[in-house]
Amino acid sequence: MNGDARSAGRGAPAGAVAAVDLGATSGRVVVGHVDAAAGRLELEHIARFPNGGVRLASGLHWDLTGLIRDASAGLAEAFRRVPGIRSVGIDAWAVDYALLRGDRMLGEPFHYRDERTARGVEAVHRVVPFAELYRRNGLQFLPFNTVYQLADEQENGCLALADTVLLVPDLIAFQLTGARVAERTNASTTGLVGVSSGEWDTELIARLGLEASVLPPLVAPGTSLGPLRPAVATELGAPGLGATDGVEVVAVGSHDTASAVVAVPMRAESAAYISCGTWGLVGVEVAEPVLSDAAREANFTNEGGVDGRIRFLHNVMGLWLLSESVRWWERESGEPVDLPSLIGAARDVVAEVPVFDVDDPRFMAPGDVPGRIAEWCAEHGVAAPRTRAEFARSIIESLAEAFAAAVRTASILSGVDVETIHLVGGGSQNTLLCQRTADRAGIPVLAGPVEATALGNVLVQARAQGLVAGDADLESLRALVAAALPPRRYEPR
Repeated sequence: MNGDARSAGRGAPAGAVAAVDLGATSGRVVVGHVDAAAGRLELEHIARFPNGGVRLASGLHWDLTGLIRDASAGLAEAFRRVPGIRSVGIDAWAVDYALLRGDRMLGEPFHYRDERTARGVEAVHRVVPFAELYRRNGLQFLPFNTVYQLADEQENGCLALADTVLLVPDLIAFQLTGARVAERTNASTTGLVGVSSGEWDTELIARLGLEASVLPPLVAPGTSLGPLRPAVATELGAPGLGATDGVEVVAVGSHDTASAVVAVPMRAESAAYISCGTWGLVGVEVAEPVLSDAAREANFTNEGGVDGRIRFLHNVMGLWLLSESVRWWERESGEPVDLPSLIGAARDVVAEVPVFDVDDPRFMAPGDVPGRIAEWCAEHGVAAPRTRAEFARSIIESLAEAFAAAVRTASILSGVDVETIHLVGGGSQNTLLCQRTADRAGIPVLAGPVEATALGNVLVQARAQGLVAGDADLESLRALVAAALPPRRYEPR
């Protein structure tokens, strides 16, 4: 273990924390075991459960009630299995939220893939042109950014019924503790936080006709949100901790990508990262936002990171394309598709396959992704894939090209001289994607850890609990990850 990792663990006790990690297609509860002095950083998987959109008469929603039920069951099992869990941290996807009146949730939250967001885009840009919006919030244009969703809520009168807006991980923290807060990394994705000030942009909020009073106080990762509500602690079987008030909830990098970037074992001054799951978040870590016209035109975003860092990145459609294709084929045939076998067959494809624009808006909605790929090919005069293996290879080649292009652009716009690409998350298990990204970028790819998001969640809690030195910086935390979980290296061919 190197010196940074030793300094992170000097005098720190061993212990355990629980991480609730919620993605767009699944959620999980894991327990992180941390002994920084001994270089131990391990995850114990407790529960995994599905997640996804539910089509109601009003549109596409999340089943947040079901998700809270499943996460609570996972936490109860964690407390049963692992004595002495010190805290709980929650991370989830960005931009989506619930409207509350008092303690009551006003319906299940909308899904960011719901078509209603187009109305909000028009309403916002009618008042604040996108170029000005970018200077204020630093966010790339995505039609589902929270600012656009809330503008639609305002137009249809629903926002006036609410007294609080809570982003998804903050909503779950509220259910556990009663605290109404907005964790800063996730709040930075709303479009309502000033990219330079790091605070709610009250002038912008007023111009858009929104009420600043519905937005809760901002808190930094590592902030204690207080102990579990007594009734919740009893229901979950959470133990008391001696003279303390019991198991507490700690704000982590509640935007899942912010947590994932904490656990990227990189040297930020010479590396790019790809957090690859449903989405592929491709970028670099910088100290100051990049707000140039070129960055805006390239549709790069400046999102808040842990310890005040900036995640300068571009959203790429990600493995959604592959998983939704598999779901479509299963729906059509009524038979399961084995994903590892499909990727193996894709690796063996020798025919030339098309490289398509993975960020084309047609791929956003659930449904017939293979048919849309064929449609894109017909429009661009190229031969479409013919077999499932060719479709899978086309998706992987297209993602690899999009990742490589985004890394090149991030390097040019930010001035970071990228020497290595770290690919973390579920996509790091896809050896074909890792190799082809290295090939197309001409830069080595270091793959892993797979569970970067949960690890980042655990590490921020561990620091708050004194399981690593309280003054340990991100470089020290990343050194622990590198020592405990060395990445796999792919050289460009």
